[in-house]
Amino acid sequence: MLDKASVETHLAGFREGLVADGYDLLVDDVAAGKARLRITAGPEACAECLVPKDLMIDMLKASLEDLPEITQLELAYPNEV
Repeated sequence: MLDKASVETHLAGFREGLVADGYDLLVDDVAAGKARLRITAGPEACAECLVPKDLMIDMLKASLEDLPEITQLELAYPNEV
C-alpha cells in the first residue's frame, strides 16, 4: 500500500539537494494515486536555485518512477499560498 513514508523514502536524495540550497521538500498528502508536495524556503534559500515549476515536477516524477501508483503530482512552490 502506498503511503507518505514510501514517497518520502523515494524523494530522500532529491530532498537533500534542495536542503543544501536552503529549501525543504515536504510530502503533504498521498491519496488515490495523487501526491501533494510542497517546497518551502528557509532564510538562507538560494533565490536563483529553483528551476521552473514544470521542470521541477518532471524531475520529481522521475524520482517517483518506481511508484507507478502515483499517477498525479501536485507541487506548491514557496511563493504560492
